[in-house]
Amino acid sequence: MIRSKPNLKDIFGGVIVALVSIPISMGYAQIAGLPMQYGLYGSVIPIFLFGLLTTSKDFVFGVDAAPAALTGAAIASLGIAAESEQAISAVPTIAFLVGCWLLLLYFVKAGKIVQYISESVMAGFVSGICCTIILMQVPKLYGGSPGTGEGIELIKHMIEQLSLFDSLSALLGISTIIIIMLGKKFIPKVPMSVIMMVAAVLATVIFRVNDHGVKLLPDVESGFPVFSFKPYIPDIDVMTDIIFSSLSIAAVILSESLLASKGNAVKDGYKLNSNREILAYSAANFAAAAAGCCPVNASVSRTGIVRQFGAKSQWLSVSAAVTMLIVLYFGTPVIKYMPVPILTAIVVSALMNACEFHVARRLFKTSRPEFYIFLAAFLGVLIFGTVAGVIIGIVLSFIAVVIRAVTPPRAFMGVIPGKDGFFTLGRNSEAMPIKNTIIYRFSGNLFFANIETLESDIENSVTDETENIIIDARAVGSVDVTAADKLVMMYRKYKDKGVRFYFTEHIGEVNDLFKKYGKTEFLNSGAVRMTVTLALRDAGLKPPYPTEKDVITPQKQKRLQYKNSFDRSARGIQAELEWVFGEDTEDFKRRLADEIYETVIKHDNTESNLIEVAENSTHWGRFNLFDEEDLLDRLELRIIKLSESDKDIERLEYLINERRSKIEQKMLKMDSHAIERLKKQRAKFLDTLKENDVSAYEMLVRYRESHR
Repeated sequence: MIRSKPNLKDIFGGVIVALVSIPISMGYAQIAGLPMQYGLYGSVIPIFLFGLLTTSKDFVFGVDAAPAALTGAAIASLGIAAESEQAISAVPTIAFLVGCWLLLLYFVKAGKIVQYISESVMAGFVSGICCTIILMQVPKLYGGSPGTGEGIELIKHMIEQLSLFDSLSALLGISTIIIIMLGKKFIPKVPMSVIMMVAAVLATVIFRVNDHGVKLLPDVESGFPVFSFKPYIPDIDVMTDIIFSSLSIAAVILSESLLASKGNAVKDGYKLNSNREILAYSAANFAAAAAGCCPVNASVSRTGIVRQFGAKSQWLSVSAAVTMLIVLYFGTPVIKYMPVPILTAIVVSALMNACEFHVARRLFKTSRPEFYIFLAAFLGVLIFGTVAGVIIGIVLSFIAVVIRAVTPPRAFMGVIPGKDGFFTLGRNSEAMPIKNTIIYRFSGNLFFANIETLESDIENSVTDETENIIIDARAVGSVDVTAADKLVMMYRKYKDKGVRFYFTEHIGEVNDLFKKYGKTEFLNSGAVRMTVTLALRDAGLKPPYPTEKDVITPQKQKRLQYKNSFDRSARGIQAELEWVFGEDTEDFKRRLADEIYETVIKHDNTESNLIEVAENSTHWGRFNLFDEEDLLDRLELRIIKLSESDKDIERLEYLINERRSKIEQKMLKMDSHAIERLKKQRAKFLDTLKENDVSAYEMLVRYRESHR
């Protein structure tokens, strides 16, 4: 129930929703195969009931793209003519069955089911539906009739309808789309569809566009229809198809509405009752069936509009329902003055906004497999129909899950001298493998389909010098029989070669599985250890661990861990930055240098401590001496690339030189190795710069030579 008191923003938001819904709901009703007035009928009682039952504060419900398109496709596949007596009976029957499915989902508490529907499948599916409807509607923009079927058939129909091309209709339709899209971009708070609807009526009244070949909407009787729901009862085979179609529509309504409303709840900081939402969806669809309308759904586009006006309670749904009722009783005579191309353009614009190609762009950049799933679902709907699109998307999602399980993240580990713990080789530039030892981290449960991935990785890394193999299995929560057999076989194989084999860091329940599978040999032999450190100790290795590149003596380890007021080398940020940002570490460092540069330039303080400024500008802890040197290099590079006042440059140069002098003094107090490392770091910075930006490298070299 609505617990808050109504306010002007809620009332006004509801009025705007109703006005925007007039052209959109009429268009979607026609897409579903109904006469257009049924879209208005479906925007009264269903919306009112949803507002009373929902726990969402500002979500808008109504006649929307996906259910309308699925319904239209369903009756078309059954050979039912749009707007016929059969359609007027069949469509609300589908809405009733959708309500039944949603009620069943409510009783089985299926609110969590949406987490098993991937975003790529849903976005591709919805985008495919929207594009299919757009192709259906395009001929109406230039005076033709709407098409039916899938993508190829619709394109053929569009070409055939060019024989009926009317230039004025095309001008009105295309210009309406352009105006609405520009309005959305530059004046998003203005409901352009409402404005274009008013402009359409004025165009007919003032300029009589219908006298020049432009089609108008038919007349609509005033008032609300008497509830007279008559179920459509065909042959058993046809009824099976309708039941299946209604289930797919219910699944789309559940996933699309619940995911979108959950997103709003998270943004606004309140808790959504998922199961109560399903009950609200069910009640709204039962009401839609009673009104003779198609299934109803959450409207993301209209919710976005109403949020701009600050509506914060479901009084907006009550207000929208009352406004639509007033329109039905007093405003329908105006509808017959609306040109068909303009109404079609309003619907096409709404469908274009409903397409989720922004998701495809994001997936293309972040996850190519997910992008291909989006593409497959999209093209499946567009070319083969809605059911085929859903099946293709779900199958590909399942395949993607299997692929991720078969090839989970894994890495080889090493140590960073002077630091505790083990670090990923490659991701941490200072990490080095322990001498004659492989530490391999596998991040996923082990089973028959991926154990060969682990085995292959290990085999490819083993050399004649390998003495120890340690599997870091901290992310392994279970092991099946096949994987357990393979692990024991690997243990025996490497034991025969004189190589120690360890399985470590996993939870204790995995050991219980080894016992259950009869692998007591694996447990009793000591191959299973609690930690990597204990496995290394069993292999005779203790800190400081010797590395492949260098054998670290106790004396050298002492120098590396040397700490006093001048040396913070063991607490630098380099390793952590590489762990967090990976290949983007350099970009982060450049941004940090830019931020410090701006801070120093803005504050006219010659005594500024650059490192204190840097440490106050980041969350990554204190800089060691090598981190400081790296930062000073980047600040110098910033100086030569940007022109500031001579005073600013001189001040920053003074601060850099002063800090460099202190770094060198501190290094001398450590040992000669620290100085050598500092020189290597400076040379490495120049080499990297030369590879990526030759002109900047040459400028920096000239700058340093002139300032010696």
